[in-house]
Amino acid sequence: MTLDHILESDPTRRDFLYIATGAAGAIGVGLATVPFIAQMNPDAATIAAGAPIEVDLAPIAEGQVIKVTWRSKPIFISHRTAKEVEEAKAVPLNSLRDPQTDAQRTKAGHEPWLIVIGICTHLGCIPIAQSGDYGGWFCPCHGSHYDNAGRIRQGPAPLNLAIPPYQFVSDTKIEIG
Repeated sequence: MTLDHILESDPTRRDFLYIATGAAGAIGVGLATVPFIAQMNPDAATIAAGAPIEVDLAPIAEGQVIKVTWRSKPIFISHRTAKEVEEAKAVPLNSLRDPQTDAQRTKAGHEPWLIVIGICTHLGCIPIAQSGDYGGWFCPCHGSHYDNAGRIRQGPAPLNLAIPPYQFVSDTKIEIG
């Protein structure tokens, strides 16, 4: 063997086998770690149970109430008219069982939008929107009446309809959760 042959930089079959074996091993280790890492992620039911949802408000007409579901709970989104907002603001606090102003139940600058958890605070029934003596929600199970701000006005329910955590991400979109 000459010195030229030892210093020769041409790849040999053995070099190719070393590189191919190393690459196959690296790919195998990578493929083996994918399921290991994936099993650490929460399952779909857990994500769905607490994941925030986005709701586009643009298609909701003034005076309309829609229902969406978040954390397996009905969420009522009411696009109140200017008259309904004024009526809600005009209610004297001393006439309310669970006193809250309309401003405490809506976001500043977005007063026409009322977002409430649609579960009666008496025994957990689902009230009917745009019903009852006060034009808000009526729970036919036991007769609770809520006004258009979701405040209890009559019946056995002790508290106002709950407000879920939400924020406006734009003028026409909210994120609940």
